[in-house]
Amino acid sequence: MKILKYKQTSNGRYKIELENFKEIELYEETILKYELLLKKNFDDSLMNEILEYDKRWDVYYVGLKLLKSRFRSTKDLKDALIKKEYPLELVNFVIDKLLSQGYLDDFSFSKSYINNQMLTSSKGPVKIMNDLLSKGISSDIVNNEIKVFTETLQVEKINKIIKTALKSNRTRGGVVLKNKIINDLIVAGYDLAVINKVIVEYDFSSNDDIARKEYDKLYKKYSRKYSGKELELVVRRKLYQKGLSYEE
Repeated sequence: MKILKYKQTSNGRYKIELENFKEIELYEETILKYELLLKKNFDDSLMNEILEYDKRWDVYYVGLKLLKSRFRSTKDLKDALIKKEYPLELVNFVIDKLLSQGYLDDFSFSKSYINNQMLTSSKGPVKIMNDLLSKGISSDIVNNEIKVFTETLQVEKINKIIKTALKSNRTRGGVVLKNKIINDLIVAGYDLAVINKVIVEYDFSSNDDIARKEYDKLYKKYSRKYSGKELELVVRRKLYQKGLSYEE
């Protein structure tokens, strides 16, 4: 099969016109490997080999585009390529190539992810560690890199979360409110020992305004069904469940 013409395209590929008026587009990597700028002829067997080899660069550039859209762990990228139903052999080639070129780096990814989460989210170190482990980062890397999330930083963020929770609270008080905040902090990934050090500095007993508003709201709600002492007992039980008490 004879090559009649070459033309480099704007997307970095080469358009090759063959003697049967068939056109194929190949990546530069394929052109160089098979020295197609020097050769003028090749048979069907070599053509099939060339086209098969070129497929891996299709996957490679898709992988590179995915990395440009956002920083990814090795596992993240591999999962994304497999989801696109590329053959595992080609996916593994791309992963190995990108690793060798430094485009994939789980150390750098971990550093970036931890710093980003500390700056932009309310997640604690345990939650961030679990996120990284789920992204295929080794426990050795995770345990080493998470050290930047010091206890001092935890205390700072816990204080901010508690103050926000107290400011936005409209329905709870006392131990109920305190336990909810502690539970939310644990779910967010903060160390219980550090939480307890911080939360003792806060007073959860002053809830008179909240208690009065909740009392009025509950009284109105349950007065449709109860009356007298029974209504009062129901309302006060509901207040107690919210950690509140109210005396008129």
